[in-house]
Amino acid sequence: LMATSLQSSLSPPTLPLINHLSPRSSSANSMLKRLVVSSSVRHFLYLHNKSARKRSYIHIPSLSWPFSVISRRPIHSLKVLAMAEQSQKPTSQTHKHTNRLAAEHSPYLLQHAHNPVNWYPWGEEAFQEARKRDVPIFLSIGYSTCHWCHVMEVESFEDEGVAKLLNDWFVSIKVDREERPDVDKVYMTYVQALYGGGGWPLSVFLSPDLKPLMGGTYFPPDDNYGRPGFKTVLRKVKEAWDSKRDVLVKSGAFAIEQLSEALSASASSNKLPDGLSQTALRLCAEQLAGSYDSVYGGFGSAPKFPRPVEIQLMLYQSKRLEEIGNSGEAKEGLKMVLFSLQCMARGGIHDHVGGGFHRYSVDECWHVPHFEKMLYDQGQLANVYLDAFSITKDTTYSCISRDIFDYLRRDMIGPNGEIFSAEDADSAESESATRKKEGAFYIWTSAEVEDIVGEHATLFMDHYYIKPSGNCDLSRMSDPHNEFKGKNVLIERNSTSAMASKLGIPIEKYLDILGSCRQKLFDVRSKRPRPHLDDKVIVSWNGLVISSFARASKILKGESEGTKFNFPVVGCNPKEYMEVAEKAASFIRRQLYNQQTHRLQHSFRNGPSKAPGFLDDYAFLISGLLDLYEFGGAIFWLVWAIELQDIQDELFLDREGGGYFNTPGEDPSVLLRVKEDHDGAEPSGNSVSVINLVRLASMVSGNRSDLYRQNAEHLLAVFENRLKDMAMAVPLMCCAADMLSIPSRKQVVLVGNKPSVEFEDMLAAAHASYDPNRTVIHIDPTDAEETEFWEGNNRNIALMAKNNFSADKVVALVCQNFTCSSPVTDPKSLEALLSKKASSSV
Repeated sequence: LMATSLQSSLSPPTLPLINHLSPRSSSANSMLKRLVVSSSVRHFLYLHNKSARKRSYIHIPSLSWPFSVISRRPIHSLKVLAMAEQSQKPTSQTHKHTNRLAAEHSPYLLQHAHNPVNWYPWGEEAFQEARKRDVPIFLSIGYSTCHWCHVMEVESFEDEGVAKLLNDWFVSIKVDREERPDVDKVYMTYVQALYGGGGWPLSVFLSPDLKPLMGGTYFPPDDNYGRPGFKTVLRKVKEAWDSKRDVLVKSGAFAIEQLSEALSASASSNKLPDGLSQTALRLCAEQLAGSYDSVYGGFGSAPKFPRPVEIQLMLYQSKRLEEIGNSGEAKEGLKMVLFSLQCMARGGIHDHVGGGFHRYSVDECWHVPHFEKMLYDQGQLANVYLDAFSITKDTTYSCISRDIFDYLRRDMIGPNGEIFSAEDADSAESESATRKKEGAFYIWTSAEVEDIVGEHATLFMDHYYIKPSGNCDLSRMSDPHNEFKGKNVLIERNSTSAMASKLGIPIEKYLDILGSCRQKLFDVRSKRPRPHLDDKVIVSWNGLVISSFARASKILKGESEGTKFNFPVVGCNPKEYMEVAEKAASFIRRQLYNQQTHRLQHSFRNGPSKAPGFLDDYAFLISGLLDLYEFGGAIFWLVWAIELQDIQDELFLDREGGGYFNTPGEDPSVLLRVKEDHDGAEPSGNSVSVINLVRLASMVSGNRSDLYRQNAEHLLAVFENRLKDMAMAVPLMCCAADMLSIPSRKQVVLVGNKPSVEFEDMLAAAHASYDPNRTVIHIDPTDAEETEFWEGNNRNIALMAKNNFSADKVVALVCQNFTCSSPVTDPKSLEALLSKKASSSV
C-alpha cells in the first residue's frame, strides 16, 4: 500500500533509472495515471493502476537495454558494505580537492567538500552555470547520517574517473534533504510517482531550468546484476541529452505540470460530510488492527518502523470507545498498543546501554536495527510512552520516556539549549581503524561483555541473549549475510520478573545489577569512536521534542513516590524537563526567528540556514509552544504560538481551496508547492495544524476562535477522499478530524498565585489522566501580563479568574458545554473530577 522510502541497513535502494516519454505517447498517458493519483496529496503515492504494479520495461532514448520499472533485486550487501568500509583518509589541513561545498554549514554538504566532483550547493550560481554550458544538472540529495549516501560517496563521488564524467558533462549539485526539504519534496515526489517508492541517496538528472529528466536512487559504480552502473548511466544520459533533448525537456515540463495539478488539490466544500470523521477514525483503527503482529508487536511486517502516529491513533480511538461505553473493544486496542511499546522497548531498536531509539529494525522482532538515531523519533516516542504511563500508571513506560530524555540531555543538546538532529549508524571499530562499520559503536562480543561486566556476566548475558556466536539469529532477516557474525545486539527476550524469580533474586536487586552492568558497558563504549553527530538544529524536530519535554514535566509527577531508576535513566526531578523545553524554544526564538517579520528560518548550524521556515516548522513549533504553555510555561509561549499561527496562515494557507501548502511559494527554483497529508515517520504539517487550530479555538473566543475552526474544517475537506479511502495513511489526521467534530472541548481552568508548589501540583493533577480532548488554561490574576492577554482574547476566562481567585488557594474549574463544575482546591479532587464521565462532571 505504501512504499517506505528509507533503506534497510542490509540492502540498498534498488530503484532503476527511468525517464519520461513524449507526452503524446500512450506510455506517457499511462505514466500520468500514476502521476495524477487522486485529489488528495500524500508523501507516498498510491498506485491506482494495477497494471502498473506488474514487472514491465520501457526504453530510454539511445539506451539499448530495458530498465526494470519495479525492480527489487538487491545488490549483495557484503560487497557493498566492503566498499563502504574502504580506508578513510586521515584528517589533514590540506586536501587534494576542495569544492564550493566547503563554504556551506550543512554537515552533509561538508562531508562532500573534498570530493573530486565539482559540487555546487543548490542556488543560482549552479543554475546559471548549467545554462551557460548548456548541460544537464546532476542532483544528488541525501543527509549526513544516511548509510547508503556514504556508500555512494565512497564508490562514486570519491572516484576520479566518475568525477571527470560528472565535471565534463554535468553541473553537479548536492542538497541536504534536512536543510532543504522543499527541494527534496519536488524530486522525491517525481521519483515516487514513477516507481511507487523512493529513497536516499536520491539521484535525479535535471534540465538547466530544473525540470526532471530521469531519476533513480542509489547506483553502484559498475554494471552488475542486470542493472546499469553509475558510469554507464552517466554516459547514456549524456547520449540522450545530445540526441533526444527536446523529448526529455518537454516530458520533464509535462511531468511537473501534472504533479503540480495533482498535488495542490482544492476542497469541493467548506467542511467534511457529517459522520466522516468518526468513520475515518474507526476505519483507520480497524486497518491497523488488521496489520497487528500479535507475536512481536507493532503494525505491519519487517522492516519495522516505530511509526508513533499509529500508536497515537490507537490510543485515541481506545479513549473514545471507552467514553461511549464500548470498553471491550477499547481494551483490545489498548492491549495492542501496550504490547507493541513493550516489545519495542525490549528490542534491539532500543539502545539499552545509552538510551534512545534507533531508526527501525530490519527484522520482524525489533531486534537488529538500522542504527542511526533521529531526533524526530525520540520526541514522538517519548510522547507515546508518556501517554501509556498516563493511562496505566505503570512506571515501565515512564522509565522509557526518561530513558529517551536522558539520552537527549547527555548527547544531543548543545551549550545554548539547542537540540541536534541525528547520530549516524556507522562508526569506526577503534581509534586506529581505517574503516567505518554499521553499528560498530553499539554491538558487543560475548568476550567483551564478560570482561567488562565481571561477576554478573552470566546473569547479564542471559538477560540480553548474548552468545559467543552472536545473537543476530532470531529471524532470517536479522543478518542474512552474516555481517554481525560473533556480534550481539542487546535484546530482552524474557520478562525481568521471570528472570529474577528463576535466580531467586528480589526484583529490585536484579534491576540494580542490570543497571550497574549497563553503566560499565556505557563507560567502555564511551571510549569508542562515536558515530557522526549531525549538530544541525531543525525547527520542526525541535518542536516535537519541546512538546515531549514540556509534557513530561507534569505527567512524570504522577510516578509513585520512591520510584527507583537504574542506568541509563538518571531519575531527575521532572521540572528539569520543563527547563530543557524552555531553553530549546528560547534558542529558536533567538537564532531562527525574525522579530521584525515574525518569520522563522528552517535550521541552524554556525548561523541560520538560507532556507525559510516551512509548514512543518511552524506547525510543529506551535504544537510544542502550546504544550509549553498548557503544562505550566509562561503566557509568553501562548502569545508566540498565536503570532506564529497568524504568520503560518499568511504564508501557507490556501484561503480559497483550503489547507496549507508545504512552502511559502516564494522561491522560483522550487517547482512544486504541495499540500502534504501523509502521517509517516513524521506527522504531516496539515494534520498537526488541525490539532493546533482546535486547541487555539478552545483558548480564545469570538471571531478568532471561529476563524480557527473554519480553517480547520476547510483543511480537512481538502483531504475528504483520503480520509474515506486510505485512512491508514493519515492516522493523525483521523484523530484531528474527530477532535474537531466534538461540539465542546473540555477546559480545565486553574486560578491562583504562581509560581508555587500548590500551583505545580494542581497542574500535574490537571494532566494526570490521558485526554487529548482537554485544554488546560492557567491564570494568575495578580499578573498584569496574563490578565491583559485574557481580557483581550477571552473575557470569560478573565472573568472566571477574577471571580474565583483566592490568595491562599489554587482553584480549579472543569468546563464543557457552556457549564462549569463547582470549584475544587486540591489535586486529588481535581483528578477525581476529571476521571468522571463528561456528562456527570458538569
